[in-house]
Amino acid sequence: MKSDIGLIGLAVMGENLALNMANHGWNVSVYNRTVPGIEEGVVERFVNGRAKGKTISGHTEMKDFVESIGTPRKIMMMVRAGRAVDELMQQLFPLLSPGDIIIDGGNSNYEDTNRRVAMAGEKGFLFVGSGVSGGEEGALNGASIMPGGSQAAWESVKPILQSIAATAEDGTPCCQWVGPQGAGHFVKMIHNGIEYGDMQLISEAYWVMKHMGGMTNEEMADVFDEWNKGKLQSYLVEITANILRHKSADGQMLIDQILDTAGQKGTGKWSVINAMELGMPLGLIGTAVFERSLSSDKEMRVLTSTRFPQAAITPETDRKTLLDNIFAALYASKLVSYAQGFSVLQKASDEFHWDLDMASIARMWRGGCIIRSAFLNDIARAYEVAEKPRHLLLAPYFAQEVEQLLGGWRSLVARAVTDGLPVPAFSSALNYFYSLTSESLPANMVQAQRDYFGAHTFERKDSPRGQFYHENWTGHGGDTKSGTYNV
Repeated sequence: MKSDIGLIGLAVMGENLALNMANHGWNVSVYNRTVPGIEEGVVERFVNGRAKGKTISGHTEMKDFVESIGTPRKIMMMVRAGRAVDELMQQLFPLLSPGDIIIDGGNSNYEDTNRRVAMAGEKGFLFVGSGVSGGEEGALNGASIMPGGSQAAWESVKPILQSIAATAEDGTPCCQWVGPQGAGHFVKMIHNGIEYGDMQLISEAYWVMKHMGGMTNEEMADVFDEWNKGKLQSYLVEITANILRHKSADGQMLIDQILDTAGQKGTGKWSVINAMELGMPLGLIGTAVFERSLSSDKEMRVLTSTRFPQAAITPETDRKTLLDNIFAALYASKLVSYAQGFSVLQKASDEFHWDLDMASIARMWRGGCIIRSAFLNDIARAYEVAEKPRHLLLAPYFAQEVEQLLGGWRSLVARAVTDGLPVPAFSSALNYFYSLTSESLPANMVQAQRDYFGAHTFERKDSPRGQFYHENWTGHGGDTKSGTYNV
């Protein structure tokens, strides 16, 4: 009997996705690349271990693996992004038949996916670049899955992908077709960027509670638990409470034993790079990425802390007001982060002609994924109206929320800055909000400087937009001016 789908790559995500598929009644063939001395016996261990007794067949030869799958073949790759994906595709091509489907479920760069969709199409195959979010638990029990690429493949892969996806409270699977080319991986990239922002914001809330509030881990866990029952309800807030209560084998609070250096695998960085390419502000997520980079240089921070010692912080006696302000800063900053992310998605949709459905994307993120949270329903509703908001913060619901949060948000950032407590993401979000809502900005000085030294021209307040001028600032310059364009 032929398998319904093949899966290549039996690391954490691949192994659990294979089990998820089998648990939903699909027959699955699995294959893992063999690296002598490193990855030998992976398939055997899996099929004789966690997969034993399930509808999963293991294969150690690529040809046998491909021939075990029913046509049109559906083969999902769960391997490291980059060269490994291209190498596997080259191995698969001679073994496939026209109409067969390759699915890349890793965190590939969307531009690579653009290229692979075209390359597979030239050979008569269909290619799906699919973001998968949810970590080990989501892969096994239901992830958020964001497929894009060859539209003709959707009807074939839809039953399997939707069956293994998480289900939102309204019963909708957290998996819908995103768009052509690398749209699925682009959406997953922005998801991961928002994830970076969320994690940094929650960490700053924890840090302020600890140092400005003088709170114990257990007290902070209680606060996060309470917040998780309301507007801040989310997976990351939930696990933060669990982390704060967790003790290591020696009975000590584990969070206090973990070194303050954070790692990253690249998707947050890609989000910022691509936002810059599109000319879109993604400052909060950029700050979160840079803070991870700064955290990794622990030795330098220890050195500079001795040269510029910080004064001791006196804990706030009015804890209720402090917690209200932290809540306001966290909630409002999260709204800014999502608003920035969705603005980048909209710009990419327009630029690449992807026709992304923002409401559908928000709904796909309601379950399974790392950034699942209560207000994604509100974001979906904001984009479902006939006249969609030009900016998420202009949607009536979110505009009203920010108005109510602004006072506490501002107070918290001001107090933290005064006390010398770093809250870079809270500050970035607030300054973005101030710039976004300022009718006038000091960019006129920037443009004057550009024209002064480089003849880059400027627009005037008393002339129509798009009409540019150059000034002979020094009196001995010429009339030649530089071309006008934005990168």
